[in-house]
Amino acid sequence: MKKDIDFHPVTGIKLAIAKEEVNGIEEWAVYIVNLNLIELNTVMITSKGYGTIEGEEKKTSVLRHMIKELGAESIAKIEPIDPELFVLNNEYWLSYYILDQIFDKKFVFKANTVNEKNIQYIPELGLEGIIHS
Repeated sequence: MKKDIDFHPVTGIKLAIAKEEVNGIEEWAVYIVNLNLIELNTVMITSKGYGTIEGEEKKTSVLRHMIKELGAESIAKIEPIDPELFVLNNEYWLSYYILDQIFDKKFVFKANTVNEKNIQYIPELGLEGIIHS
């Protein structure tokens, strides 16, 4: 049972929604940033969007991703994201192992927070976007 698992606090991990220009087209993607000095193993990420648009409840499909190993002080692209989804809450549930210990954390980019006034340079990525830790 989940209540019997000893989850340790997540540190040194950030998620970012960032934009880059590819062949003259602006593309947005979600990234995981591992600032730890040790690799992460069996990184599992579920993502979903939910919220209200014009008074109507909306939700996206749940997507699942797995990264077998994420090296120490490294970055991986999780998935592309359509800017039209920024009006929703975008939730990423992250679980991973360091050695034999499991770590688990939910990151939520709140609705309408990915916008021009909140965008900043993210040095770890060398891109502009929003970072969540």
